[in-house]
Amino acid sequence: MKKYIIKLSYIWLLLGVMTSCMDLDPLDSMGDNITWSSSDNFQLFANQFYAYTRDFNQSGEHNAYNGFSDGPHSDFRSDLIATSSINTFSQGTNTIPTEDDNYSVTYKRIYYTNLLLENAKSYSNESEIEIPVAEAKFFRAYLHFELVQLYGDVILLTKPLDIDSDELSGKRDDRGVVIDQIITDLEDAALALPVTVTEEGRLTQAAAYAFLSRVALYEGTWQKFHNSNTARSTDLLTTARDAAMNVMDGTYELFYDETLDIDSYRYMFILEHTQCNPAGLTISDNKEYILAHRHFDGDKLGTNITHAALGNVIYPTSKFVNMYLCSNGLPVSVSDLFGGYSTATTEFQNRDNRMATSLIKHGTKYWNNDGAWRTSWNDDDLENCLTMDVRSNGGYQNQKWATERQVADEYESYDYPVIRYAEILLNYAEAVYELNGAITDEQLDASLNLVRLRVNPNMPKLSNSFVSTNSLDMREEIRRERTIELYLEGFRIDDLKRWAVAGDEMPEDQLGVMFTGTWFETNWTKQARGINSDGRVILYDNRTWADKNYLYPLPSDELQLNLIWDKIQDGNKLNSY
Repeated sequence: MKKYIIKLSYIWLLLGVMTSCMDLDPLDSMGDNITWSSSDNFQLFANQFYAYTRDFNQSGEHNAYNGFSDGPHSDFRSDLIATSSINTFSQGTNTIPTEDDNYSVTYKRIYYTNLLLENAKSYSNESEIEIPVAEAKFFRAYLHFELVQLYGDVILLTKPLDIDSDELSGKRDDRGVVIDQIITDLEDAALALPVTVTEEGRLTQAAAYAFLSRVALYEGTWQKFHNSNTARSTDLLTTARDAAMNVMDGTYELFYDETLDIDSYRYMFILEHTQCNPAGLTISDNKEYILAHRHFDGDKLGTNITHAALGNVIYPTSKFVNMYLCSNGLPVSVSDLFGGYSTATTEFQNRDNRMATSLIKHGTKYWNNDGAWRTSWNDDDLENCLTMDVRSNGGYQNQKWATERQVADEYESYDYPVIRYAEILLNYAEAVYELNGAITDEQLDASLNLVRLRVNPNMPKLSNSFVSTNSLDMREEIRRERTIELYLEGFRIDDLKRWAVAGDEMPEDQLGVMFTGTWFETNWTKQARGINSDGRVILYDNRTWADKNYLYPLPSDELQLNLIWDKIQDGNKLNSY
């Protein structure tokens, strides 16, 4: 395994931070006996860790923490969507950067979690600080998992290291060692975290188990499909299943409101602390988010979510659109209910209702923060709305994450779902299937079918007989449900990687609507993109994928430091470089 050391400049930065009070910038200067003598200060220090989770957009170069905008986890780098600019990673380029804040900033943040845990060892009353200690362990696990997903084998840090520590120049630890520590940290955190909290947004026992299910499912399938390590994958998938079950036995539930009906799925993502939907629901009515990056009215996000999500900014691909089942539970390729492609809206007919609430079809009335607002939340608003025209880019357009209420640019105040209950139900279904090569109807009804039927009450359940009768593949249907439900939430590219199918899926052309012989050919007179042999609009072609793309390369400055260290160890002079 390759060796490397963390850039010394970042350690100097940590040692150089001097400030007199705790704020949202972590403070390593809290190392004296007076500062760490108060349980309140432990909690205040731990509060800062909540800023480490994924969000719509995090400023700076550490874009691994971007859940919506472009970053290593985002759907922008997958096969589902395209944009006006070519995404170089999606096209197959994975170059070695000189510096990578996804790497260095993550280790900086791990340092802070370890700093709290180290000082906790000498605190006189363990029970007084058990919550901040549990939070530190959770976020240490969260951060190490980010590193494993990006880089594979990474150095494991479980204490705040001095600048001259030999451990900072050691070999990378095997990913399995890191994952084991992550699991230990999450299990420890779950034992200490409360079942319920009085302050919304704080970690609970369920959050630790939920994240454990994500970690164990990810690594369990990685070991199964990349390494054929049956013993290891069985152990991890069992952990994933059991962790998900711990959450399923709790108080979280899928968000649904009778007034919103099939629009419940769409409105869940744009709930705010003020009037933002016809039912008058707010963030507090959402019991589905297990852990969220919170936002409040008046907070400036630094990105305009609606402008970055609505209409022709995001180009959903035909591959993704065709994943939506027909209302009889069958794929478009075999369902007799599929409406075909003759007009701009026929393929929306008789489909999974999430299609029409995540995408926006031609002719739909809509509102946005370009001057057309919802204000009264009744039919009067129809006098102040826009009408969707999809004749641009790929011909499919997105509406997930787009607000309707009047709000200034960059001031949408939705919470970002770091972990939500639907994911845990899908984690459970996949873990059970991959563990046993089968899943019972009862297990499907307790998990995946709850997600599937949330806004599709008349769609047939996924069952073993349904799969058999219609010559479907259970694994493919479980993966389909995950892809549809978690669209634009930062899962798809990681799923393709852990399933070891990116080499098949990513090189495919990204295509738009069927053009030849349809309404579009007659009415889209300014369509300037190419058309493939099947008659579809070509968004991007000539896409490639290499096995090296399954992991991101370490930044070259870290590798150079490693080379220098090796020479020092060999007794050569530093100035020979």
